[in-house]
Amino acid sequence: MSTEPVETHRHRVVVIGSGFGGLFGAKHLKRADVDVTLISKTSTHLFQPLLYQVATGILSVGEIAPATRLVLRKQKNVQVLLGDVTDIDLERRTVSSRLLNQTTRTSFDSLIVATGAQQSYFGNDRFATYAPGMKTIDDALELRGRILGAFESAELATTQELRDRLLTFVVVGAGPTGVELAGQIAELADRTLEGTFKNIDPRDARVILLEGAGAVLGPMGEKLGNKARRRLENMGVEVQLNAMVTDIDANGVTVKDKDGTVRRIESSCKVWSAGVQASPLGKMLAERSDGTETDRAGRVVVEPDLTIKGHPNVFVVGDLMSVPGVPGQAQGAIQGATYAAKQIKAGLNGQQPAERKPFKYLNKGSMATVSRFSAVCQVGKLEFGGFIAWLAWLALHLYYLIGYRSRIVTVIQWFVTFSGRSRGQMAATEQWVMARLALEAVNADEEEADELAAALGAPPGDRQGHLGSQVPLDAALGESTTTADIEDGTATEPAGGERPGKQESSRPAV
Repeated sequence: MSTEPVETHRHRVVVIGSGFGGLFGAKHLKRADVDVTLISKTSTHLFQPLLYQVATGILSVGEIAPATRLVLRKQKNVQVLLGDVTDIDLERRTVSSRLLNQTTRTSFDSLIVATGAQQSYFGNDRFATYAPGMKTIDDALELRGRILGAFESAELATTQELRDRLLTFVVVGAGPTGVELAGQIAELADRTLEGTFKNIDPRDARVILLEGAGAVLGPMGEKLGNKARRRLENMGVEVQLNAMVTDIDANGVTVKDKDGTVRRIESSCKVWSAGVQASPLGKMLAERSDGTETDRAGRVVVEPDLTIKGHPNVFVVGDLMSVPGVPGQAQGAIQGATYAAKQIKAGLNGQQPAERKPFKYLNKGSMATVSRFSAVCQVGKLEFGGFIAWLAWLALHLYYLIGYRSRIVTVIQWFVTFSGRSRGQMAATEQWVMARLALEAVNADEEEADELAAALGAPPGDRQGHLGSQVPLDAALGESTTTADIEDGTATEPAGGERPGKQESSRPAV
């Protein structure tokens, strides 16, 4: 009597996202008896807190976004897949991801979802066309082009009205990103660009920081918020509180003040840092699980062990999880991912989900840099600002950068920038600025297309002349639709299919 061999495989862990949550989750499974597949829509691990320094010419993209494959290449139990996750089947335990026109299905026994958050425009997504956020490399490069391009255009302006509009920079949102960006734009104008133009004085630039609430750096408390505000105002930044942005277009911002007054700020360069919303995968998980809910920002309300209801093998970490008292910062993502990895390893050793201890978050403090030699820092009940806080900020961010090369180059770039006037990353191209509008126009309907073509500089009705022939993107790339299943190292034959319609774009911190 013969029996067929039973197919066995190691425990399969799929990690979605290559931000702090995804990367640290994968790294903490290095010595575990598991096979890890990390799926991300970007090929890099992005250190988001330093994106504003890319946007203002201090650091290059390479220093804050090392290739994920290179970071994990010595970890033999990890496979890295590039693709945008489009579906999570909790019953069949598969994750579907898409790269160009190829769909890949990856099986899992345990799942860590760490797709982070994207910029929130509070229902006014059209604002993104004129006021990019600060969540991706594309955002940072576009903003660098917009900021430097505003000075270049001002040099050529023929009227004072146009020059004033070009030299007015508006940052919406006075959280850490908004404060840091406003401070660096002011320093860029006052120090780096001083004396580099003939027709304008960059020091005449007007930097405005708008905040809908009544405080700068609200979560950090009144004391530190006031310190940051005073420093910004000493640098010439106009801090306007209780100022709600109601509209944004190519030429300016409409603001409603606390007393109901509506006013207009003429500005060609705007930045949005006022809010975040979770990746769409959070809503998908909630809908497909047994009673899991999401909060107002779309984050998943997880169980005490960071799983979703009815699925103790599915962990949600980082900015995608909603846990009281855990901020959307790197330390929360790292601690959550480390906890999830430990639970997976404990499960391999026989621990039951009911035996898990709840996740406990250790608050290591918050900090934000305001300008050269000035920052604010909060560690427990200790609050301080100034030069010492700035040094602490530098040390902490160096510690979390991935790779010795990135740390060494970053130290050199910081030394050159902060000890002198020059900045090493001042290159900007028109393509960085126009790419967002071009992509929107390619995917727009006819009415939207004419509007966006005008923003690109083409007259209405000349969309094809400005953007090129409207050949479908897949055909232009010469791609065919294929589907592959990754399960126990095997793949199925490619299957044909129609090109799907436009899907909701997610811009996670991965």
